[in-house]
Amino acid sequence: MSTTTLKPAPAGSAGTAPAKPLHDEGRIGLRGNMRHIGALMRRNLLQIKKDPESMFDVLLMPIVFTLLFVYVFGGSVGASLGGDRQTYINYVIPGLMAMMGMNIATAVGTGVNDDFHKGVMDRFRTMPIARSSVLIAKIVVELGRMMVATAILLGMGFALGLQVSSVPGLLAAVVLSAAFGAAIMWIFILLGLSLKTPQSVQAMGFLILMPLQFGSSIFAPPTTMPGWLKAFTDYNPLSNLADAARGLMTGGPLGHSVWMTLVWAVGITAITAPLAVSKFRKRT
Repeated sequence: MSTTTLKPAPAGSAGTAPAKPLHDEGRIGLRGNMRHIGALMRRNLLQIKKDPESMFDVLLMPIVFTLLFVYVFGGSVGASLGGDRQTYINYVIPGLMAMMGMNIATAVGTGVNDDFHKGVMDRFRTMPIARSSVLIAKIVVELGRMMVATAILLGMGFALGLQVSSVPGLLAAVVLSAAFGAAIMWIFILLGLSLKTPQSVQAMGFLILMPLQFGSSIFAPPTTMPGWLKAFTDYNPLSNLADAARGLMTGGPLGHSVWMTLVWAVGITAITAPLAVSKFRKRT
């Protein structure tokens, strides 16, 4: 009776340990990352093209908020500033620029969360792409949406009589708002990766946005606020951004508001971006 010697099956064959992943993110160079980001940006833009209603917040929110605050609060707050409604227009429009980034940032978190529920991330898992490119592409597209909202906001402001001291100052305020908005988007991406449903991301975003927006110098000067609220307002990053944009656009005093805004943007990004990418890798 003869015996048969069985040769060990090669690694990665059926019945053995799982095969090595088909891709290694560490081997993807800068050029490959840029190409992946571009392709994913195109995918996100095509989504907007197929669902134009997703742009309603960008197109309508600046108009609604401008008209609401200027004509409801413009007279009384403008008088408290020592002027009239025209004075309030110059005060509130730079503040609303700071608010645009916060409101649009929530769409990034809900979008990431929704992609997991639709199975889109399962497709990305099988592709040889850097995990970070998925998130960066979303941020770039949302920054584009933010620029559209900012352009409409400024258009409304100029139509109502907004006065700007210099074009370079205006552009600097837009760039500063975009930088801070990109930092805030990382927070909402992390929320989108951590919470279970898009609705929970929106609810958490509302709880974060409301105190930051209304406990700031965006809509009214904090001089008449109670001491505890004024202390919160002084350290609120949205107050720094609103004051910086106001000073750059109207030629007012800047103080340390520009540098504090940049410090907040860099600090938020440095903390939340690695956490978001790490969370995304674990989920995919």
